[in-house]
Amino acid sequence: VMGIAWGTTLAAVSRHLTHKPTRGSSVVQLNGAANNRTSGVDYTSNLIASFGSAFDAAVHYFPVPAFFDFPETKAAMWRERSVRRVLDVQGRVDIALFSVGGIAGAIPSHVYAAGYLDDDDVRSLHAEGVVGDVCTVFLRADGSYRDVVLNARATGPSPHELLRVARRICVVAGDNKVVPLLAALRSGVVTDLV
Repeated sequence: VMGIAWGTTLAAVSRHLTHKPTRGSSVVQLNGAANNRTSGVDYTSNLIASFGSAFDAAVHYFPVPAFFDFPETKAAMWRERSVRRVLDVQGRVDIALFSVGGIAGAIPSHVYAAGYLDDDDVRSLHAEGVVGDVCTVFLRADGSYRDVVLNARATGPSPHELLRVARRICVVAGDNKVVPLLAALRSGVVTDLV
């Protein structure tokens, strides 16, 4: 089971995959994609489907927002059977593939540029010293994340949850990814770096 976190870099990777048939494999979306402007379905379904097609794998989408408005809503949704089914597939991930999101830089990461965060969210992230994210979970430069307020509403797996995955491949490109990449390395989530 391969878990995929959507983003600008992984979208680029998905456009250059070569076909490698596998049997009995699955691809699962690791983080929700909807926001108050879009369902995120077009963006994420194309990205996740590209990996499914490349590996002849079953595809499991995660039809939830990238960030809930309230932590209580997230807790309630995590009890729903339809969401639990996808969380169960995520729990069986053997390989996680993700990038890091950078707050700053010439090409901002999709989560920062596509309406996922409002002005209050961005101010809060700056005040908390956040430098980027992995799977839409925000990190400080030292790799800490647990007490970042917005993470209670995030739908991606935390660095702690990612640690149970044996192979955690991080793909990065661009100078704006250096600081968030260092944060991801300090958090311990990366086993393989491209």
